[in-house]
Amino acid sequence: MTITEVQSRISDIQSRIATLAGPAVLRAAGTTKATAAGGTAFADALAGATTAGASGVTGDAVVAAAKKYLGVPYVFGGTNPKTGLDCSGLVQRVYKDLGIDLPRLVRHQRNEGTAVPNLAAAKPGDLLIFEGYQHIGIYLGNNKMIHAPQPGESVKIGSVYEKPTSIRRIVSDGAGGAGFNAASVARTATAAGARLSGVPYAAQFTAAAERHGLPPALLAAVAKVESNYNPNAVSPAGARGLMQFMPATARDYGINPMNPTQAIEGAARKLSADLKSFGSVSLALAAYNAGPGAVRQYGGIPPYAETQAYVPKVLAAMTRIERGGAR
Repeated sequence: MTITEVQSRISDIQSRIATLAGPAVLRAAGTTKATAAGGTAFADALAGATTAGASGVTGDAVVAAAKKYLGVPYVFGGTNPKTGLDCSGLVQRVYKDLGIDLPRLVRHQRNEGTAVPNLAAAKPGDLLIFEGYQHIGIYLGNNKMIHAPQPGESVKIGSVYEKPTSIRRIVSDGAGGAGFNAASVARTATAAGARLSGVPYAAQFTAAAERHGLPPALLAAVAKVESNYNPNAVSPAGARGLMQFMPATARDYGINPMNPTQAIEGAARKLSADLKSFGSVSLALAAYNAGPGAVRQYGGIPPYAETQAYVPKVLAAMTRIERGGAR
């Protein structure tokens, strides 16, 4: 999928996320629980976000994906993290992990996405290009970036050492912004549901998504990662069903977690409230996995290995589903 196609898909998703209601959080398979409070508008949580990336992928997800490669040795021309990465190989690999195809070389990557005027306007996940387009890194915020510097070093986090030649935004902002913003859900919800062809419980995902203004693929992606669409799944920690509710959370919401329709409805309510609370798809997913208290405590995706892996995994699954890859 080209960046132009990705941008078109994001625009499509933006047009259908509008109004949500419901309460918030549960843990992923093998983890613990969640609680919630009501909410009303997904659009409120997502309005005003900058978009240029794959559906559902945010700067937070890019940063989380990039940190997986810390310590990988620099190898000129390297594109395989098992043997080594160079600067543009790192960038290409990180975005590929999230379902976004970028060109291989800096001189081509520098033309992707949209221009950012200066470092003050840069957001996590943006690409920083240096030295006459000879070096590239991924911005983390607070004048920090992650990059593969040079031979003899490894992928690391460092300061932005000079004024970038250019800055490009491939996806939406990550730290405090949303993964997509919204206008009207009714116009495109049916088309979105059609793209769930081949996904188990597609009708239930689509119906719940339409009620709560969510992309159906987001609900389907959570189910894929949580239980692999198994309505009888029970985690070692006791999370149950298709969407992996802890029993106490299920009681709070008056649902039977082993009933797929009820579980999907509960998950839609929870995600809608978390999106309203945190204003970011990636943070809502982090709250689904780690609990809202952890997200608030750390002011972002908590530094738990499971949660750091969970967020990009769900976003990547959503992208695959949107493309028609149910499994």
